[in-house]
Amino acid sequence: MKDIRRKVRRAQTIVPFGVGGILDLRGESFVAADTRSWAASAERVESPRLARKLGVQELRSAPVIPSGKAAYASRIGPTYVRFPKWLFCPQCRNMLHWNPGHEVRDRQPTCGRCPGRPQLAPMRFIQVCRAGHMADIDWHRWAHSRSEDPSQRQCQAYRLRFLATPESSGLEALRVVCVVCPASRNLAGISQKNILVQTGLRCPGTHPWDSEADEADPCEEKPQAVQRGASNVYFPITHSAIDIPAPAGLSEDDESAQKVVNNSLWSYFRDADGGPVSDNLRAVIALQCGVAEEFVEAVRRRHTAEVAPAPTAADSDDDLSIAEWAAFSEPESVTNSKTFSVRRTDLGIRPDDPESLRELGAGISAVVVADRVREVRALEGFSRYEPSSGDGEEGEGGRVVSVNTHARASWLPAVETYGEGIFIAVDEERVSAWEQHPLVRDWTRRIESNLDASFKADRLRGKTGPELLPRFVMLHTLAHHFIRQLSYDSGYNAASLRERVYARSHAPGSDLPPQAGVFVYTAAGDAEGTLGGLVRQGQPPNLAETLIRLLESAQWCSQDPLCADSTGRSLANLNRAACHACTLLPETCCEIDNSLLDRTLLIGEGDVPGFFREVLQAAIEESAGAVELS
Repeated sequence: MKDIRRKVRRAQTIVPFGVGGILDLRGESFVAADTRSWAASAERVESPRLARKLGVQELRSAPVIPSGKAAYASRIGPTYVRFPKWLFCPQCRNMLHWNPGHEVRDRQPTCGRCPGRPQLAPMRFIQVCRAGHMADIDWHRWAHSRSEDPSQRQCQAYRLRFLATPESSGLEALRVVCVVCPASRNLAGISQKNILVQTGLRCPGTHPWDSEADEADPCEEKPQAVQRGASNVYFPITHSAIDIPAPAGLSEDDESAQKVVNNSLWSYFRDADGGPVSDNLRAVIALQCGVAEEFVEAVRRRHTAEVAPAPTAADSDDDLSIAEWAAFSEPESVTNSKTFSVRRTDLGIRPDDPESLRELGAGISAVVVADRVREVRALEGFSRYEPSSGDGEEGEGGRVVSVNTHARASWLPAVETYGEGIFIAVDEERVSAWEQHPLVRDWTRRIESNLDASFKADRLRGKTGPELLPRFVMLHTLAHHFIRQLSYDSGYNAASLRERVYARSHAPGSDLPPQAGVFVYTAAGDAEGTLGGLVRQGQPPNLAETLIRLLESAQWCSQDPLCADSTGRSLANLNRAACHACTLLPETCCEIDNSLLDRTLLIGEGDVPGFFREVLQAAIEESAGAVELS
């Protein structure tokens, strides 16, 4: 048999094949092991702001495998473990419980009994629990669970067959049969809740990559049988940050202080109570930043005394959008670098342009094109069966499992991506006045009531802030339609574009500036990650035409009137007038799982005024006039 080589792109080690994720490859099934299996050659990813928010010392990226046969002399990337371990032959239907001793490097598992040695196939069903554990179903116990003969129940032979009978259809046609005794049971009802518990099966409290030496965690959660490729098997928890350079015009001391504060060890040194640990941290930070230890100590004293905070792009709030909003809304305040290059432009609207363009120009306060941006994406952990509530506890959702399942993670897997983008900010005065409209406030309160009752409330509040503002839903919907329109105009497909919505609310009494904008950018995982298509679409007159077209397309949906009149759609009823036919995007595009979307707040419906209603009405009237003239 020809040798095979299994490869995973670096970006895929975060999503969708990050720690705990299942990888299907040429008829084989694997699961990514935790970070204990990562080689020491993992490359460090610089993102102090993101590492500080996640409370880890550093971020690391899987090393790139060099070309040539020498690359396979030793494993240098993350480990992927074969799972499920129960396999069956598609010809003789015999089942085999695979173990590491059966593995042959770069060869697929095959049946040794059948001519031609056909490749073994993984079983379709596995079991998971809300605590994040995943394991094979005990098919021996399943096959003998309906037997009334005591001798069959005491059968200890693990010789099974997975038969498909033509007399039935669906799961009833699939049956696990014991070869030694006639005990058998089909798969009908295997997906029912508590069916495994009723069969006598329990959660082993382990993960597929745990070795026999690892102690199983006592788990009282009820296991649930799910299909191996089901969407509820794996919910990765990721975080991302745009690389923001130091503010422009800083003195040499200010730039040095910026480096000290952004150092990955700064938070540990700042909170240290003195002693040898503090001395060692101070020495390491001074060495890495190229400054004297006395300077590092002076920066800490300045922070502790709160006389004048050291200049830094990040705010004391752990919300990373604050610094990003400041950099995009005022591009002159930051220094362009190799990883962040932005410039202000406009819509190019003139006084003699049609009314729709003039209305659009009045609602858009700033346009910034990013010729080059760097995004760092990190994987914090995952949950199974139910999405995590976002607080790290079991709660109403699944429990968050760390990327290191046996110790507190000191570093997290990450990947850096480069690309380009377009930033659009709406006029603050106009959007504030629009938000005060009684119908707009009441409409948003209904969405917020669903948000409060959702298991995703804690996670989504991290994006929306303490209060869900109408601008957030409106701008989030605008970003989705912007991506859909750009996929036709820019040369990128929708899955290669990502959004960042800047519309969060702040705590009462906060002096932070209000946010009202969106940033759409490419998320390519290669060294360059840019074709120039987005930057070109951000230039006049292309951007204005794109925005007009997306507003016109937003008023139509093939699912109307069901979509337009919806009072609650998607998981937890967090969407209104938004569905796959008009608004939803691939999961890689949206930062909040296609939630909190509504075309009504974008273009209006009935008595509820959308923010861009006047723009759309003017465009429709101009189109009607053009038709009459023709």
